[in-house]
Amino acid sequence: MPLPELITQIFKRKQKSYKMVLILSLIEELRATHQERVSFDRVKDRFLNYFIAEQERGNRVDQPPGRELWKDASKSQLKDIINSPVNALSQILFVNSEDNTIGFHSQIQRQLGEQELTQLERHANEELESYNSALQHFSLRGYLEGIMSEYTSAKRETFAGHSLGTLFRQTLPSELRKLPFLDDQYKIQGSVGQGNWATVPWLAIMDKRITETTQRGEYVVYLFAEDMSEVYLTFNQGVTLPIQERGRREGYAYLRNRTQEIRELLPLTHMNKDEDIHLVSSGLGQDYQVSTVAYIKYEREAVPNDEQLIQDLQNVIEDYRLYVNNMTSTGNEVNEEEVELLPQTPEPLEDNQITTLLHQIQSHIRRKGFFFPEHLIENFYLSLKTKPFVILAGISGTGKTRLVKLFAEALGSTGDNGQFTLIPVRPDWSDPADLLGYKDLSGRFKPGPLTEVLVEARQPENGHKPYFICLDEMNLARVEHYFSDLLSVLETQDWQEGKITTQDLISSTLLDTPEDQVKYGSLGIPENVFLIGTVNMDETTHPFSKKVLDRANTLEFNYINLQQYPDIREQEDADISADLAELNHLFLRADYLQLVDAYDANKQLVVRTTERLVKINSLLEDIHAHVGFRVRDAICFYMIYNERYQLMDEDQAFDWQLLQKILPRIQGSHSSVRRVLLNLMKVAIGNGGAGIVNLQDHMEDASPLYMKWAAGQTPPTAVHPQSARKLAFMLRRLEEDGFTSYWLS
Repeated sequence: MPLPELITQIFKRKQKSYKMVLILSLIEELRATHQERVSFDRVKDRFLNYFIAEQERGNRVDQPPGRELWKDASKSQLKDIINSPVNALSQILFVNSEDNTIGFHSQIQRQLGEQELTQLERHANEELESYNSALQHFSLRGYLEGIMSEYTSAKRETFAGHSLGTLFRQTLPSELRKLPFLDDQYKIQGSVGQGNWATVPWLAIMDKRITETTQRGEYVVYLFAEDMSEVYLTFNQGVTLPIQERGRREGYAYLRNRTQEIRELLPLTHMNKDEDIHLVSSGLGQDYQVSTVAYIKYEREAVPNDEQLIQDLQNVIEDYRLYVNNMTSTGNEVNEEEVELLPQTPEPLEDNQITTLLHQIQSHIRRKGFFFPEHLIENFYLSLKTKPFVILAGISGTGKTRLVKLFAEALGSTGDNGQFTLIPVRPDWSDPADLLGYKDLSGRFKPGPLTEVLVEARQPENGHKPYFICLDEMNLARVEHYFSDLLSVLETQDWQEGKITTQDLISSTLLDTPEDQVKYGSLGIPENVFLIGTVNMDETTHPFSKKVLDRANTLEFNYINLQQYPDIREQEDADISADLAELNHLFLRADYLQLVDAYDANKQLVVRTTERLVKINSLLEDIHAHVGFRVRDAICFYMIYNERYQLMDEDQAFDWQLLQKILPRIQGSHSSVRRVLLNLMKVAIGNGGAGIVNLQDHMEDASPLYMKWAAGQTPPTAVHPQSARKLAFMLRRLEEDGFTSYWLS
């Protein structure tokens, strides 16, 4: 009997070799115990022992994060590593946290007899062997030719999560680091761009004694021509900071002088020492010409063999070593404190890292004694990733502000280092000046609390750090009055040189003095700033307009389980969040701004999601609450991120979006509102909705329906249970009070 399709597809998207090793470890333990559920700790031991044994045999395997050897991996590291494939395989695997056992879901178990288990074992072994075989063979020539062959067509595909990004950022640096002449003193870094494809992708080797950034100092770098006709192995200089500090004209003169000095100092044997390097047709071309000290050119389909390539690289590294030794021995090296302040190029994360990082954030929050409903942290993360403005709503004392603070703290953003700022909103705020600032009688600009954070966040040395701004009790004043400028500027987000930029927030008419113009001029919303508003809904607060709701995900905190107590076991592994503190802002920054950025690689998901929204929109039109392209795109982005990171199944993710982007738009007292709520209840319940929701009967009396969600009752099974529960409360509010709203139920 063939394996079910669900099982045959589990290795299609690999999380390194972890999925295959986990399945094999589980099968081994199942056979050893003849049980359907086995000890999760025993499976972890088998998982770890596999990697230790392979390394002891001298075979290349995936390395644990931050370690070279698996035998050095800590217990907490192993826990985080194995959580990644466990979550990725959640459709077929089940972990019981109460007795710490693992096994296949019962419906899967019924389909796995001994014959099918053997097939699965063979399938996992074949996938693992294929994966490991690729690790054993490194051909620099193959990589260079492959990049020149594939890069042009890759630029027409979605940037985020592309395999070429992994190749440049992880695979090639890892392979080069194994060469005997490249030891730990070298930082090896590759890039295909940030957010968008780079015109000239590169792979750099930097001696940490003089630089750890390609923006300044000297390094060895492979540069690929824009048309992918050739690749250059170069001895090069950083261009960005010299030009920023001196201006383009003086910066070019400085770089040319340094080039000549280095050429006179070093042999640079078999290298070209001229400006005949042609990487781009315009723009950055002259930057590369003036910054390149020497180069070797390799033409596409004529790249020499691996032996020659390795010898060329070794020769250039030897010249580089001589240069660095000369610099450090004569005292010309860059000051270490200065190096630490230089802007570093942030490293994007791989999709399969996200689940582990979110588990670490959850662990940090639990260790602080706070508990939030299942998937709320994942939902909060996806909401921030979709748009850097999120609203947390609910009754007082449910942990809204605390969630923001602890989430930021887990990422190393605290009030002490200025990366977390709490701004209490005052009831008398009536225009943007209260938040952004104003010009006083002397003509000087007085910055508001938000402006001060934005100025700090845009400093070059802070560009990679995430900054969180929490607007506490955001709706004590009318949000549309004091927040309108930020809402408008958020809509101007655009890509510029791989970064997300916006229009200016501060009008030039407010900046009269040169000091103010330098400090506050051209100040937009930096891509590393994330805005979260907490709101209560009572007689002291104001409702939200659709203008605000369209631009944010609204997370609700009304369902609280008071019987959650601190777990002493969570105090273990207190250093789990240490790795999180090193994360850069790309963990949260959006990868897409327009749907066209993501459509090609996610067409089927976008179409499925849009078809759902079209059906819902046809219901909402009756009460003029239907959504437009902005909401459609935001929901699609949320769904795409969820699928990429494999955080929830598709119905669960859409449930959050129905709850957060659609239901907050509904309010009123008319019978048409009741009809919309009942029809949406059908959607939320799913295929069985027609049998549970009787439009004719429930238009007169909906209590038999909404009472199914009353305390002590078992609600019907629903495809979107959270939305169904919310709709039940909204229906009850409409019947009992004659008016309903998302915010009042």
